[in-house]
Amino acid sequence: MNIKIGFLHSLIRKEEKLLLQEFRKRPNVNLVMLDDREVSFHLGQNGFNIDLLLERCINHSRALYAIRLFEGMGIRCINNYHTASICGDKLLTSATLQENNVPQPEVRIAFTEKSAIKAIEEMGYPVVLKPVVGSWGRLIAKINDKDSAEAILEHKTVLGSYQHSIFYLQKYIEKKGRDIRSFVIGDECICAIYRTSEHWKTNTALGAKTSNCEVTDEIREISLTAARAVKGDIVAIDLFESDGSILVNEINYTMEFKNSIDITGVNIPGKIVDYVLKQAKLKS
Repeated sequence: MNIKIGFLHSLIRKEEKLLLQEFRKRPNVNLVMLDDREVSFHLGQNGFNIDLLLERCINHSRALYAIRLFEGMGIRCINNYHTASICGDKLLTSATLQENNVPQPEVRIAFTEKSAIKAIEEMGYPVVLKPVVGSWGRLIAKINDKDSAEAILEHKTVLGSYQHSIFYLQKYIEKKGRDIRSFVIGDECICAIYRTSEHWKTNTALGAKTSNCEVTDEIREISLTAARAVKGDIVAIDLFESDGSILVNEINYTMEFKNSIDITGVNIPGKIVDYVLKQAKLKS
């Protein structure tokens, strides 16, 4: 029996190429390519003959709404709408982690410049101000003093988007030049990497170097707990080492992995494809 997998994508990046190569190695699999720049939906009608959808969009809003519409047609999505809606919003992620007792840095939320300044001074400098929606370390600011706080908050206020008037404040964690990214597929933490940089931001998109990180029992436990909290099938967890403990920073639901395959020796796209096909067979 052929399995039909919908592959929802934007640009075909290195990660998508690797996934497509793995899918094509598997027998009896038909890929249905769905470009989010071209696809359209007829509400109340299911015009997609697929058994399961794998979401690999770049744009969060397109991914989120597309998943919602596919699920409305009864199509199983990886990741699902619940996971995407939470992980795509840092405020919702932090609230979910807190509700599930998952360790994370101190977070405060404010809705005005005045209340944000008050929250920052109660936390103590430095703090990190993040947009609630965004990736690759963009528009994240480390605030070291009140003058910086006032200037940055004023700029945020006049940017126009309602999301910029939501002040997400995270206590700055001294991570000694590195953080950890772990990869979770189903009930397994398959591997992890260190991301190291001289800059306080350790995103690989900003030039951080990667190296293998042993998946210790502590890393495995907190990664799986975080993934379960957001009901994620395939997620990457960003972790901080702090005073001998591990904290969850963020959870990524359309994870990038091209720089982690050779470093870890783990065939990440192969494991993703195996999991997707297993879920498709279970559904059918």
